[in-house]
Amino acid sequence: MNNETKWDVFKRALKSWDDLVHEQELQGEESHGACEFDQILIKYKKDYDAALPDDLPVIPKAVGVHIRWCKSNTGIKAGIGNLLDALELSDWAGLEAEYWINDNPEVFARAWLLGAWHVEETGEIVKLEAEK
Repeated sequence: MNNETKWDVFKRALKSWDDLVHEQELQGEESHGACEFDQILIKYKKDYDAALPDDLPVIPKAVGVHIRWCKSNTGIKAGIGNLLDALELSDWAGLEAEYWINDNPEVFARAWLLGAWHVEETGEIVKLEAEK
């Protein structure tokens, strides 16, 4: 088993590409050691950092509705404060969703924590926006 993260592999690939560009003298005019490709590399690093994981959880639409509802009704007034509360309130999601959540608590927890998932029925990617 490899302990490298996808980010480690991506950084290694960018470094190899950057080294190749410099070795082949493809970088054009350099000033102060900077390469014209540096800004491209910086952009890709930022984009990669902001991207969603490749292996998003796949959950039924009704379960996603339950996650959205729970996350939008957090606090003392609603009585929902965390993942455990959302799991305990799975019976509010409807029978099929409740059964799915009870059979797949790890997948549910991952979707909850990431705030992003694939909808099983449509393949759509849902990403919850952080509250401001």
